[in-house]
Amino acid sequence: MSRLRILTFNIAHGRGLTPIQGLTLGRKLRLNLRKIARLIDELKPDVVALQEIDKNSRWAGNFDHLDYLKAHTGFEHSAFGINNRREGLLNLSYGNAFLSRHPIVDSENIVFGEKTVGEKGFLFVELDIHGRRVPILNLHLNFRSRLHRFKQVEKIMHYVAKKHHHRQDDWHMSPVVCGDMNNPSHRPDATAELMRYFSLHGDYTLQPQGGHTFPAHLPRRALDFVFLPPECEDVSCEIGKTKISDHCPVWVDFTLK
Repeated sequence: MSRLRILTFNIAHGRGLTPIQGLTLGRKLRLNLRKIARLIDELKPDVVALQEIDKNSRWAGNFDHLDYLKAHTGFEHSAFGINNRREGLLNLSYGNAFLSRHPIVDSENIVFGEKTVGEKGFLFVELDIHGRRVPILNLHLNFRSRLHRFKQVEKIMHYVAKKHHHRQDDWHMSPVVCGDMNNPSHRPDATAELMRYFSLHGDYTLQPQGGHTFPAHLPRRALDFVFLPPECEDVSCEIGKTKISDHCPVWVDFTLK
C-alpha cells in the first residue's frame, strides 16, 4: 500500500495568533482559513484532524469553517463533531472535524461534559482506504485540569475498548489517535496515561518524539500528538513552523502493513 499522511492541527477558531476570541473580523478569519487551506494543499495529507473549528459561531464570523476549508482544498469527505452549542445573540457551535480523501463509512462524536462553552470531546471515524477499514480518533482534552484530563482519557479508553470489541473483525488495524492533548508526554498526565493504555494492547508509538508545538510563535511545550498502532510501519513525523494558529501542525507519514 502507498504511504499515508495524517495531519493534526488545532486551528484556534481561525483567529490566527490573536489572543482573544471574538476580536478577529470575518474578513481576517477567511484570510486565515485560506492560509490554513494553502498549508493543507502544500502538505497533501490523506486525512486532516482539526480541533477548535467552528460551525456558525458569532465569535468566528457566523459561517461553517469546515465547508470553507473543503471548498478551498478539494477534499471530498468530511465529518464534524460539535462539542459546544449555544443559541441566541451570542450563538456558537464548535468542536473537532475531519477532512479525508478516503470515504468515511462511520462516524460518532462523544462530548465529555455538558458545558455550553469550553467543552471538549473526541470524534471517531472509520475510513475505507482501498478496501481496508481504518479507525481514527480526533480528540481535544481539557487545558486547565489534570483531573479532568484523566477522566476524559478514561472515557476514551472505555470507548475504544467497546468499539474494538464490536468492530475488530472489520478493522484492518488498531485505532490511530491524534489531537490536542493539552499536556506533554513526559509528565504523569493524560498523554502518558493514554500511551500506557495503548501499549498494553500493542506496540504503539507516540509522535512526535521530540520538539514543541505550542505556542506557535515561540514553541516551548509539546501538546499535540499522534498515537500510532503497530500496523503503521516506516513512520516519520514533522512539526510545522507557522503562525496561522497558536498551535503548530503535526503530521505523520507511514505505510500500513
